[in-house]
Amino acid sequence: MGEPARILPPWAEELRARYLRGEAWQFVLHGAVHDLVVHERRLVPVPDLLAEGLLAPTKELVVHYDLSSGVRVVRGDRTAPTLSALLGQRAPSEVLAELERLLLSRDRVGVVIEYAETIAPAAETSFSTQADRAAVVALHRWSMSPVLERADNVVVLLCESLTELHPRLSANPRTATVLVPMPDEAARSAAIALLAPGLDPPLAARLTAATAGLKILQLKALLLPDPRDAAPDGEALLREVARRKKEIIERECAGLVELLEPRHDFSAVGGLEPVKAELKAIANNLRAGRRARCPMGILFTGPMGTGKTFVAEAFAREAGLPALKMKGFRSKWVGATEANLERILAVVRAMGPVIVIIDEVERALGGEEGESDGGTSSRVMARLKEFMADTEIRGRVVFVVMTNRPDKLDADLKRAGRLDRKIPFFPPQDAEEVEPVLLALLRRHQLDHALEFPRDRAAGSAPLCGYSQAEIEQVILLAAERAGGPVTPAEIAAAIHDFLPSRDRDMLDYMELVSVFEASNRRLLPRRWAVLDTEALQEQLSVLKARVGARR
Repeated sequence: MGEPARILPPWAEELRARYLRGEAWQFVLHGAVHDLVVHERRLVPVPDLLAEGLLAPTKELVVHYDLSSGVRVVRGDRTAPTLSALLGQRAPSEVLAELERLLLSRDRVGVVIEYAETIAPAAETSFSTQADRAAVVALHRWSMSPVLERADNVVVLLCESLTELHPRLSANPRTATVLVPMPDEAARSAAIALLAPGLDPPLAARLTAATAGLKILQLKALLLPDPRDAAPDGEALLREVARRKKEIIERECAGLVELLEPRHDFSAVGGLEPVKAELKAIANNLRAGRRARCPMGILFTGPMGTGKTFVAEAFAREAGLPALKMKGFRSKWVGATEANLERILAVVRAMGPVIVIIDEVERALGGEEGESDGGTSSRVMARLKEFMADTEIRGRVVFVVMTNRPDKLDADLKRAGRLDRKIPFFPPQDAEEVEPVLLALLRRHQLDHALEFPRDRAAGSAPLCGYSQAEIEQVILLAAERAGGPVTPAEIAAAIHDFLPSRDRDMLDYMELVSVFEASNRRLLPRRWAVLDTEALQEQLSVLKARVGARR
């Protein structure tokens, strides 16, 4: 790989530079290795770019191998005697042995092995087949061979996720790993210019922004319409992209995330004024692109039913950003959980700016309590913490992590630089806090009412003090069901009398108090907590710990 005659993507330049520096002659490419890239005003697959743009200038022979197609010569003389035993072979044991003979007998050879994870899969040695173990040993031995190191040859292994490749290869210091990232703004812009050359520049720029998080293969499917269809106008095209983007991203992540389309902002959130003020300031910085003032992540804490999820979605709408909600990505299969997380993080990085919502984080990341998972939870947590602490994503990826048990989270996850802001959520503490919640719920459910505050405070809102927002909603719906017409204070009083809220008061109080300890600002606390010093809070927490006992 000498001086390139063509402009190469950054990842290809990195591979070339590391080879020329002598860091390695065997490489693992991972990430978007099955996507298209722009090369010489054409869209070509990654393996073809390796052959045409990277290996072609200096390699006389370039061969590709995968389990399905066998060995193919993509550059060089197919009739060469050294290739006779290779062509048409598919079995890894035979192919790798012949490839080794080829690499030892000739110089200036490039070997590209696609779907490397199917040849040397990540699995415990005791569960691997003899063929899998032999393939791992062969590929590992190549990287360590001084004879092959002196030859002007190169081997490139392609796999989508490093976690699916055997760790003897992915973690081998003599094998260099290079990430092929999801297409960034420049790559998408270049691809759109090739796929839809007639677009007006302003529309092309809007389309480039709207397709963040998509691969070029997916862009091609979106922008190359059926020739029988009339060409859509610009706005229609953008609407179609927005409609299909949700489906494409959720499918790309194998259903492990949900692309949210929040329909409400903070105007639909009743009460929680300190919380909304804090989040509005962050949303304003995100909208204005003031990345240095944006937190890396936000921790929402508080008892269940206090509106954390509803506010998180309203925050995304207020900030004008797309929101991805992580769903259960844990798997019983070895390495699958880590691969799922890598797939999600690749899409998140490509989508930025984006808000990532993780609900019930202690369950999403930690598995079931008391269950041994072979270290999966620790690896997942370590990878997520590494990603969250990357300062390059500040202002582009904002994590909103929710839990009612912050005391169960890893302290290193909660530190500044990962979850910078810790915002507690509490049930309304007095009648004045209950009233905006009541009115917002009546508007949301489009219910007529005959409530007037403060005249109806005693019957309408005062009895609901201490109820969570979800419990107040249940009372309102029950009152509306009983009323058959406008909701009146009498129906609310009857509904309160009929409704049975949560009886585990000690556990709810414990959740409130641990949220008080996590809060990053005293101004976010209700007055009854804000006036207490740390010693008094600690004393109350000790009492509650003793009460809830094993239920913690």
